[in-house]
Amino acid sequence: MSGRRRLVAVVAASALAFTVTACGGSSAAEDAADGTSVTYLTSFGTFGRDSYVYVALEKGYFREAGLDVTVKPGTGTVDVMKLIGSGQADYGTGDLSGVITTMANEPIPVRAVAAIHQRSMAGIASLDKAIDSPEKLAGTTIADSSGSTNMIIFPAYATAAGIDPATVTFVPSSPQSLPQLLAAGSVDAIGQFAAGKPLLEKAAGGKSVTMLPYADKLPDLYGNGLLVSAAKLDSDREEVEKFTEALVKGLVYAVEHPEEAAQLLKKHDRTADETVAAAELTEMRPYVLGDGGSAGTLDRARMERMITLLAGTGTLKSTPSADDLGAYDITTP
Repeated sequence: MSGRRRLVAVVAASALAFTVTACGGSSAAEDAADGTSVTYLTSFGTFGRDSYVYVALEKGYFREAGLDVTVKPGTGTVDVMKLIGSGQADYGTGDLSGVITTMANEPIPVRAVAAIHQRSMAGIASLDKAIDSPEKLAGTTIADSSGSTNMIIFPAYATAAGIDPATVTFVPSSPQSLPQLLAAGSVDAIGQFAAGKPLLEKAAGGKSVTMLPYADKLPDLYGNGLLVSAAKLDSDREEVEKFTEALVKGLVYAVEHPEEAAQLLKKHDRTADETVAAAELTEMRPYVLGDGGSAGTLDRARMERMITLLAGTGTLKSTPSADDLGAYDITTP
């Protein structure tokens, strides 16, 4: 069975039911010691939204694929791309808008082979419905990390929403400071991913967080994607197919079983808040499953539309081709 047909079968089975029992005795991670060793980087740190890789690890999906996977916290899309491109990591996750922007300005030999999020989770977060419609963004101050996906995409979102992006001021801030800046009222809003809503509400002492998801106005945007080096894709396509299948299986299970996934995350990061982690996965579920049955899939036509949209923001020094960015026959139904 080809990789893409295997993936479709895995997603269908995952969405219906899983009969694998909970972990007990020796872990799947321990049992994988005889497999091919590979390294995977999370998108950024260790949050509930990244716990699907630990599900794939602990449920034995990687072991079944003959892989011994070491998971390391990533530090953002560009760093993940550079580490994979230089051979210091085998796989990782990064925001596909960030991948396009980076490749346009600084070509790195990586390729996307799956979409973790069928819709972008990027957006604007405010407290207590202060900004509950795009029209209320005019004249506001928004904190976000310099060069973030939220900041890069914002002009396209603002244009699609019918507002002037020049009426909004972005304040460069460290990612770690964003929840506190919002909670303290130091800014009107912050750039944030939809899955980060539970963490923001915890930082704000239980105040409600209102999200303006970019996907509401820009439905063609993917969110995070699974990345691999161009060299590995060329030299070991079978491994790439097996890794992708196992990871997507863990992804679907995680969003269908958020509480259990949070528990598995806790095994690998004792500082994780299980309640927040489970809530993040619940928020992430519709972004992963899309319109149903499409988890993991990556489409060339949509990637081409993303490139065109981002080129229209004026942030790209060149326009990369879709084939320079991804492989579309690993996960396409």
